[in-house]
Amino acid sequence: MRIVIDMQGVQGSSAKRGIGRYTLAFAQAVLKSDRDHEILIALNGADTDLVLDIRSAFTGMLPQDNIKVWHTPKKVSDLFDGDPWLRRSAEVLREAFLANLRPDVLLVSSLFEGLDSSTVTSIGQVTTRIPTAVILFDLIPYLHRFPYLQNPSIETWYERKLDHLRRADAWLAISEATQRDAIRWLSLPPERVVNISSAVDDNFRTVDLSETDRDRINKRHGLFRPFVMYTGGIDYRKNIEGLIRAFAKLPTDIRKAHQLAIVCSIQEDSRATLSHLASSLGLDSDELVLTGYVPEDDLVQLYNMCSLFVFSSTYEGFGLPILEAMRCGAAVIGANSSSIPEVIGWNEAMFDPTSDDAISAKMSEALSDTNFRSKLIENGAQRAKLFSWEVTASRALDAIEELHRSTAKRAPDPGQKSRPKLAYFSPLPPERSGIAGFSVELLPELARHYDIDVIVAQKGVSDIWVRANVPVRSIQWFEKNASSYNRILYHFGNSMFHEHMIGLLGRFPGVVVLHDFFLSGLHSYRQVHEGMANAWDRELFHSHGYPAIWERLRTSVDTIQKYPCSQRTIEDASGLIIHSNYSAKLVREYYGASSQINMRTVPLARAAVKLLSKQAARKELGIDEDAFVVCSFGILAPTKLNHRLMDALSASALSRDKQCKLVFVGSNGWPEYAALLEKKKSWFTGITGWVSDETYRVYLAAADVAVQLRTDSRGETSAAVLDCLNAGLPTIINANGSMAEIDPEAVIQLDDAFTDEALTDALDRLHGDAGLRRTLATRAQNYAATRHSPRLCADMYADFIESVYGGVTVQDVLGAVAALPEVPRAGEDLVTFAECVDRTIPRTARVPNLLIDISGLVTGKDHARKQELITTINELLLDPSRDRRAETISFDAEIGRFRYARDFTFSMLGCPIALGEDSVVDVRNGDVFVNADPSISGGDARRDAIVLEWKAQGVSVGHTIAEWRKRAVANPAAPPFGAGLMVIRA
Repeated sequence: MRIVIDMQGVQGSSAKRGIGRYTLAFAQAVLKSDRDHEILIALNGADTDLVLDIRSAFTGMLPQDNIKVWHTPKKVSDLFDGDPWLRRSAEVLREAFLANLRPDVLLVSSLFEGLDSSTVTSIGQVTTRIPTAVILFDLIPYLHRFPYLQNPSIETWYERKLDHLRRADAWLAISEATQRDAIRWLSLPPERVVNISSAVDDNFRTVDLSETDRDRINKRHGLFRPFVMYTGGIDYRKNIEGLIRAFAKLPTDIRKAHQLAIVCSIQEDSRATLSHLASSLGLDSDELVLTGYVPEDDLVQLYNMCSLFVFSSTYEGFGLPILEAMRCGAAVIGANSSSIPEVIGWNEAMFDPTSDDAISAKMSEALSDTNFRSKLIENGAQRAKLFSWEVTASRALDAIEELHRSTAKRAPDPGQKSRPKLAYFSPLPPERSGIAGFSVELLPELARHYDIDVIVAQKGVSDIWVRANVPVRSIQWFEKNASSYNRILYHFGNSMFHEHMIGLLGRFPGVVVLHDFFLSGLHSYRQVHEGMANAWDRELFHSHGYPAIWERLRTSVDTIQKYPCSQRTIEDASGLIIHSNYSAKLVREYYGASSQINMRTVPLARAAVKLLSKQAARKELGIDEDAFVVCSFGILAPTKLNHRLMDALSASALSRDKQCKLVFVGSNGWPEYAALLEKKKSWFTGITGWVSDETYRVYLAAADVAVQLRTDSRGETSAAVLDCLNAGLPTIINANGSMAEIDPEAVIQLDDAFTDEALTDALDRLHGDAGLRRTLATRAQNYAATRHSPRLCADMYADFIESVYGGVTVQDVLGAVAALPEVPRAGEDLVTFAECVDRTIPRTARVPNLLIDISGLVTGKDHARKQELITTINELLLDPSRDRRAETISFDAEIGRFRYARDFTFSMLGCPIALGEDSVVDVRNGDVFVNADPSISGGDARRDAIVLEWKAQGVSVGHTIAEWRKRAVANPAAPPFGAGLMVIRA
């Protein structure tokens, strides 16, 4: 299960107080648990320094890649100069960001944030599909509207947060008292409100203090007698005034022997008020000590040193200071209200906080009765053992796991009464495309889920079912009516039949079915044959960077065969369907981790068709009834290993059987390969050339055995293999690419790198064993029917499409923002928000970048040094490893931003090309920033601030170019390098 924790509880105004400490310790405890869950932490990027501090707190506990940062405009505080439109827009953006992390459960550490800070919280502004749990600290303002909600702005803010709180799916109360309040006052479902309790850090413990240590602490904080201590903040409900009045009521001898230390941060007006109260009660100036803020180390020592710790609060969500004091060995007494009895657990140690006399009497007893004080210390020590972060984390995870189980069974939303309208992009018959044939099999089953229009870029459609059941629309018609569709589905293949989809996908995003992982043939066709300037080069660079451009322009490498050029298609897709795990592996290898790509594997749909009987098929083809016919289906090509099949059959017993026939059913599009096969042809070998679908099926019916071989798979799935299985043909395959995923019980599966002898043996076995052929025929048909039936695959398509459209896209964000009742104050608000959207919801698939700052190459005057840098940088740029992509960048002082330096770099590499893509740099978590030469980079505070912000976002900074050069030089796969590079002349 993936759990995403919104950590803004440690980023708001309470970051250094109880909520902040609780949030951090709780998250660390969850990470230390032995539950097998993936934990992601989400941070608000408004405060760079704070983000860096939080990242540091999780060092060694959580991979830095699991810390995700989103970005909000800074003027979003509800109370202080907040822009209502920016605030609401930021709420939408945050929810979209969290949704795109695809959590099974979202845990909000503190919902009541944003009143006086740039923290932003909400639930259900964009989507209600994410099961959400909220840590609930208390309902103090709700239960005590005076004085907390007297300010109308604060009251409005609080009521909005309450509304969002009610939208959650589970509530993790930090005490039994808070749990009761939530159920009673907010009518929350009791079974979903769980007391997870609380704990304190291990730093709070008994310590041995020397007299020197005690003197130093006492002197630092104005203490010179034994003291009664309170800590926990200055607040109306904390009842500080009551505590001071109770202290003043102590017997004179006890009071004069002690000081009352209020240990917490305090504003000057509160200091004056409390000092005046003490004076009015007759307390000497040294009897009340207001320490102000103390660091945690001092706090621990003060707990250890105090004669008595008193907590007189009238209402608490839990009362962490009580537990801290107990852990430090203090004698503790407290109020008998709200959650405090849960912590203290002994009636004798509690008092009525509304009675000054009761507080004073209990203080007097604890300070004068040595035996009672000893019992208080012992009670505290025993009670403290009952609370631990391990227990709290375990309770929380139990509740989260139960929430996940229950919401996983949640019924679909019944609100959609009609089938969604789907725009279906695909070539269709009579186009000579395998995807056209695939679509006419899938469409009837997919139409059970959707109201479908097919969108085509062809003159006509010949398929009878399509013409009878769905409207056929032109591209122009779609562009005018795109808003009428609820869903869009694109089928992409590596041929000219899909050319029109490239631009449409960028403008009208939808789910993409990637039939061919390699789209290089399509893009090269557009540039070479359609005359579209740089169309292929742009895709080469976008997908594969400088090595691909270098190799295309400077070497003889066949870049069409080497580079897939499919990254932009994957990026622009709202979701990606592939047909095999092998294709999924290629996507991850080339373009980034699976967590970045919304992708699902759905088997290639292939329907069984009614075939002629073997006798009738052979009669139609003129093949003798007694012949033993081996067929191989599909286009003939070196990658199909047709020549290997010829050699193996020639070496087999079949070559001595006068009734044996080997037929290649398909065309040969490779002239040189065609010539080779013609030379190898034996008396029993035939090559049909292109055949119609009808003739293709006749051969399927006529064959005894099929052999479908492959090498250098580029991610495609063989429809021909599935046709053979559906036809009940005993089939020999090798385990290359997606064919390795076929059930080996349904075929004879050779090794990927099989030997001719192994293929020959497989042919002889099938030739000589009719029983084996019958067994494989039955298994093959069963396998195809259960795994590749169009009905089953259509159901999987619909399930994935609905999951994609149930998510949150940039379009959803913009639509939700456009619907807000508030309006931007100024045009700059729109720009600010757009920048936050761009940084928070970036394009999906991308490997980490090595960002090489070459700003110094522009300003430096040491030409020899610049030439040395160019040589080093080029080595990094041409490093072909896929785990990281090198990009040159330069600081643009005019706009105060980094830009890519691509056109300059093409020139530096000696590549005669300019793509004009020097846009503002897009950084991601996991990128690495390298300053090529700090000695010749001009100093600019804006530049340094940006680098620090990138560090907070998860970019690794502070690297030298030398360390990265070693990697590139050590890579033996680097492309040819040296000739034609830019030379700097003095």
